[in-house]
Amino acid sequence: MIQLFRRRLGPRMSHSSYKSLEFFSANDIDHSFNTAMSIPTTASEYYLPKIGSHEDLALRTKKVEQPGASDVLVKIHAVSLQFRDLIIATGSYPVPAPPDLVPGSDMAGEIVAIGQDVKGWKVGDRVSANFATDHIYGDPTPATQRTTLGGAIHGVLTEYRTFPAHSLVAIPSHLSYEEASTLPCAALTAYNSLLGPVPVKAGDYVLVLGTGGVSIFGLQFAVASGATVIATSSSDEKLKIASKLGAKHIINYNKTPNWDEEVQKITNGVGVDHVIEIGGIGTLPKSINAIRLGGHIHIVGFVSKDTSSTNLIMNTILKAAAIRGILVGSVAQFKDMNRLLSANPETTRPYIDKVFPFEEAKQAYSYLASQAHVGKIVIKVSKD
Repeated sequence: MIQLFRRRLGPRMSHSSYKSLEFFSANDIDHSFNTAMSIPTTASEYYLPKIGSHEDLALRTKKVEQPGASDVLVKIHAVSLQFRDLIIATGSYPVPAPPDLVPGSDMAGEIVAIGQDVKGWKVGDRVSANFATDHIYGDPTPATQRTTLGGAIHGVLTEYRTFPAHSLVAIPSHLSYEEASTLPCAALTAYNSLLGPVPVKAGDYVLVLGTGGVSIFGLQFAVASGATVIATSSSDEKLKIASKLGAKHIINYNKTPNWDEEVQKITNGVGVDHVIEIGGIGTLPKSINAIRLGGHIHIVGFVSKDTSSTNLIMNTILKAAAIRGILVGSVAQFKDMNRLLSANPETTRPYIDKVFPFEEAKQAYSYLASQAHVGKIVIKVSKD
């Protein structure tokens, strides 16, 4: 209650001043009590009691923490999954995680309580947290890497969580919580790839490998920027979806194993300007063949079955190195991306394959592992 009254009366009032509430109408006091009572004292969250498989995920009850002076408490409505979540659960991710890790990096929710020093946010605001909570602008640093959600620090697969206020970004008003939960990692990674230091421009050719979350967002951002998109997949059905989303050329790499040569034909022997490279060592040689002289390969994953040099690809990503390893993005980029989303609401609307209830988080992980999806997989955390 003190926290809510402090927000209303101002941070400089003494503790004893809160005893004098004659400034309030009865409705004001009732509203404050109702708001406070709406925040439970305990909540459910998933954690990994051991590393080995996503099947090890377990539910536990935690105490809902009150926000510190510079923090906010968020009721999480939706969480989207990444390939990273799978490899963290199996122990294949090279960054050490804290014991009993709460997984998940991507969320959308509403602010339900605010620390006394927080400015610019209010109860009821709809927000997402950045992938690395302290990566505000510029290049990543060792310090910001130590604040990556669901990896270096506990994540978001929980009903309530506090976040530092500086890590939050308002979500576009036209998106649902489920749609907005897909933005912090997949969307921002694609945005950083194509609209980072060397922005895609109208008339460019963009090659996206596969139809997962980052690739689909890359397709959408490229189309919104006026580029021509070439999409690959092993599934004709998935390629039909890519076409509907704006891909001008589609290649089934099972039917056309030398897909790099097909890309060269499509571009009249010039090659593409940008590649969203998600396969890793198994696809990188062909991506290099498909790129134009001076083109840009954006390495964001290693989902191909060739795992002979997985560490090479992961180290490229973690170093954010060129041939450009993409380590998600900053709060500043997140805000810029949301302007693009709001300016092109239909072209860039997140493509969600399936939404699972909170109780079926393991099934959501299994569906992600099957690679049967197109776009994003979301877990609906809140029932209201």
